Amino acid sequence: PESNFETKRSAGMPKVRTSRSKPPAGWELIEPTLTELVQKMRDAENDPHEGKRKAESVWPIMRLHHQRSRYIYDLYYRRKAISKELYEYCLREKYADENLIAKWKKSGYEKLCCLRCIQTRDHNFATTCVCRVPKAKLESHKVVECVHCGCRGCASGPT
Repeated sequence: PESNFETKRSAGMPKVRTSRSKPPAGWELIEPTLTELVQKMRDAENDPHEGKRKAESVWPIMRLHHQRSRYIYDLYYRRKAISKELYEYCLREKYADENLIAKWKKSGYEKLCCLRCIQTRDHNFATTCVCRVPKAKLESHKVVECVHCGCRGCASGPT
């Protein structure tokens, strides 16, 4: 009986969103873009990771997560194209990372790639990630690449 249960369960993908609440007005305008990003995320999750470093296999997922959050952030804060209700619905349904957006609103974190890059416990000497160093302070020929998300520089300020 157990094997039969596993077969039925693996036959179809589980739904990502489990909320029964009706989306607010304006959802139909952003739904195609968000659906496309969700599909790209699924493809990135299912991509083979042979030949890649362990951390490197997560980079496309981190980039898409950032892109989806930035899309909603820009629509609400920069372009003022969506309502507060729709913005809060997107956060509640986990279409965007609420904590990452909270950092983007603070000075000095406007271009932050991911929250792991500023967590001091994940880095040597209790510092932040190398991608947070402004490009002007790095050697010109040095290629900077974050170990956690593959970012090549997310420091705010002069580049």
